[in-house]
Amino acid sequence: MGGRKRRKVKLLSARVVDDKRRTTMNKKAMLEMQTWSDLPIELLELIFCRLSLEDNIRSSIACKRWNTAAISVRVVNHSPWLMYFPKFGNMYEFYDPAQRKTYSLELPELYGSRVCYTKDGWLLLYRPRTNRVFFFDPFSQEVVKLPRFELTYQIVAFSCAPTSNNCVVFTVRHISPTIVAISTCHPGATEWVTVNYQNRLPFVSSIWNKIVFCNGFFYCLSLTGWLGVFDPLEHTWNVLAVPPPKCPANFFAKNWWKGKFMSEHNGDILVIYTCCSENPIIFKLDQSKMFWREMKTLDRMTLFASFLSSHSRSDLPGMMRNSVYFSKVRFFGKRCISYSLDDCRYYPRKQCHDWGEQDPFENIWIEPPEDLSSFI
Repeated sequence: MGGRKRRKVKLLSARVVDDKRRTTMNKKAMLEMQTWSDLPIELLELIFCRLSLEDNIRSSIACKRWNTAAISVRVVNHSPWLMYFPKFGNMYEFYDPAQRKTYSLELPELYGSRVCYTKDGWLLLYRPRTNRVFFFDPFSQEVVKLPRFELTYQIVAFSCAPTSNNCVVFTVRHISPTIVAISTCHPGATEWVTVNYQNRLPFVSSIWNKIVFCNGFFYCLSLTGWLGVFDPLEHTWNVLAVPPPKCPANFFAKNWWKGKFMSEHNGDILVIYTCCSENPIIFKLDQSKMFWREMKTLDRMTLFASFLSSHSRSDLPGMMRNSVYFSKVRFFGKRCISYSLDDCRYYPRKQCHDWGEQDPFENIWIEPPEDLSSFI
């Protein structure tokens, strides 16, 4: 009897070992049979969210699981386009930094005009010879005229599209460090209204536009970093007692006053300080404590900086997130210079910018048309 029990125990142990071996072999076989489509859905989403829109669409046709993951993180937001103003002729180029493509439009309506600002897909333009000020949509060719006005040293912006009843055009020019002249107008008006305001703190307006419209106010960054605020409803002007952003001393080198940009995003005021030999520094106005806070990340946001107006976007495709795109294009118009806050470096490589070399009226960021079919 004892021998039989021992034989049964041996057979059972051998069977257990054999079952374990088979299980291990089956697992190995299953692993070898697994494909890219078997990746966890969370990992697929992490991969697809870093792809461009074009690559996301291509990947989504591989299989059902990839299609589900790709669609769940797909973003159809379009980045602004960089519009170039030619020195001669009427052919205008538009550079799409997301697709790295350039499109052309012939716009004879803009002959003799100088761009001042852009917002909501509209250009604000000025003809120096005739003092004509007007809005223009380059994709619909719609024109909205304003009364004649001499725009010489003023910095200028507008609140929203001229088709809105709330559109206000705003300019500011310092007469002295303690007095500014503010002029306003709106579509349908017969004249501009100019009022001189006394400053509580010194304010010398910037050479190029450092203005944003945010939360119902126009915010203006002075030449030395002080912030002026104009209320278009109450017609009040105030220079905030907020010390300028703190930058290293080498940021105030040659042409330092040109290397500053200003934008807004969801109610936040942002400024970008650049230096030819250093990485840019981005500050956000802490409106509760009234000081400039340095930003180490943009939290998936993208900034598009140019001399006359800057823009922001959320949830753009892939590697465009958490970056600043500047109004310079390299490699024969194939690559827009950008700075990644994730990698703390410029792309396509380390760049040294002397903003004094660039014509501020050469280009400007503008909203692309809603229907891109005519350009593709």
